[in-house]
Amino acid sequence: MDDMRSFREAVIAWAAGDPGDLARELAARLPVRAAVLLEGPSDVAAVDALAARRGRNLAAEGVCVLPIGGAMSVGRFARLLGPAGLGLRLTGLCDEGERAYYARALPGAGSAQHGFFVCAADLEDELIRALGVTRVEELVRAEGELRALQTFLRQPAQRGRTSHQQLRRFLSTKKGRKIHYGRVLVEALAPDRVPAPLDDLLTSL
Repeated sequence: MDDMRSFREAVIAWAAGDPGDLARELAARLPVRAAVLLEGPSDVAAVDALAARRGRNLAAEGVCVLPIGGAMSVGRFARLLGPAGLGLRLTGLCDEGERAYYARALPGAGSAQHGFFVCAADLEDELIRALGVTRVEELVRAEGELRALQTFLRQPAQRGRTSHQQLRRFLSTKKGRKIHYGRVLVEALAPDRVPAPLDDLLTSL
């Protein structure tokens, strides 16, 4: 939905210092009711992929899914979009290691911390555990990246790491790879193997 994409871009610009006039104008005109705050674009790709698998069009439902550029930005986005700003319902994902940022920022912005769902390490970690190492390696091969993975695994820095840890690191070694596999891994999940934080987020919307 182009209008929701425009709203998302306007909000990101607002958070970066834009006056916010366009974001407020679009919020008044669109049927936007909720914002899903995610740390980065790979998380957005995963949420969008799961929504599509379940036959849902979040933009048409008035839900704006947007990357906030890291956990330290959550307070800024919550102030702009939550009760003290545009009055949207806020939800999203956060990593266990970043939980403290949300615990400090959300109450100060008048938002509830319990509306956010926590991944053990990060969403990629959750997806690899849900699929299993063997299946993820099969998907990497199917995407034409087996040679790149084999080259990566020969690096001295990978010695002593588990296969799970190696795969998680591999996904972050090339620009755009995490975003691509955010979609690929979600699309490969069996319906009963969706990681709880991701499943709970979609169910809550």
